[in-house]
Amino acid sequence: MLIGLLLAVLACAASAAHAQVQHAPSDPATLAKGREIYRQHCAACHGTNGEGATGWQQADRLGEMPAPPHDSEGHTWKHSDAMLYRIVQSGWRDRFNKTQRLTMPGFSTTLSPAETRAVITFLKTLWKPEQRIFQADESRNAPFPTKSP
Repeated sequence: MLIGLLLAVLACAASAAHAQVQHAPSDPATLAKGREIYRQHCAACHGTNGEGATGWQQADRLGEMPAPPHDSEGHTWKHSDAMLYRIVQSGWRDRFNKTQRLTMPGFSTTLSPAETRAVITFLKTLWKPEQRIFQADESRNAPFPTKSP
């Protein structure tokens, strides 16, 4: 019984360490590319440092939710790589919006699959280590797509 408990604890620790190592952004070229893509295509709405639009938690005069932060204060880290990829490529309409338009445009005609992965990888640098671990767990069964959508 004690051996089983010890093995379970070791497995959990190994899994968390694996998630942190595997999903901690580290490739300098990918990060630099992702940072530049973020500056060019995302910062105008989501903030230079990923801080989100002012008043991002309240609907604006059109009844739309402003761009949320992508840093540790936001909720981007709660989504899998597959979902983040889909949002960047296809756009997003917040379910609380009063309008039907996409409040975040899709970038499928602007960003390649590699550029989309790079910008998402860059976003991960804005999160706390425990948020990256959570997001890695979310992505385990929902990774980046291997083919373009």
